[in-house]
Amino acid sequence: MIRTGIGYDVHRLVSDRKLILGGVEIPHELGLDGHSDADVLCHAIADALLGSAGEPDIGHFFPPGDETIRGISSLEILRHVAGVLRERGAVIHNIDSTLIAERPKILPHVPLMKIRLAGVLGVHISQVGVKATTNERMGFPGRGEGMCAMAVATVDMPPPPPL
Repeated sequence: MIRTGIGYDVHRLVSDRKLILGGVEIPHELGLDGHSDADVLCHAIADALLGSAGEPDIGHFFPPGDETIRGISSLEILRHVAGVLRERGAVIHNIDSTLIAERPKILPHVPLMKIRLAGVLGVHISQVGVKATTNERMGFPGRGEGMCAMAVATVDMPPPPPL
């Protein structure tokens, strides 16, 4: 049974934080604020995958108040999500994602992002799409106050048992 999920995440930009996107540290004067490394791209992909399997969102698995996971790499979140899907018998077919930010330029970092994302998800890099766009200087992303990402995941799951 082919199933699709959608994910969205947003984090504020702050000083004194590293900017991690798609599991890659990107040189920038600001980083994303959050309980984990605040990788909006990984978080959107995780929610898309979980949604495709009918699971709760990443906050269910990684509650923001849980101090034992403060600063966790979002690649580890994705690794856990991939495990949840494997346990359900799901096969990931495709991930498509878009990062929305005015700067820094993302394109030079996309190949490494795809390698890292594909590696933790256990798929080929051709099954992971990563794009970036601006918000045309409108809204909080356009003013450089934060970044957001959206993702769609397509998976194949065993059919549910008959009712």
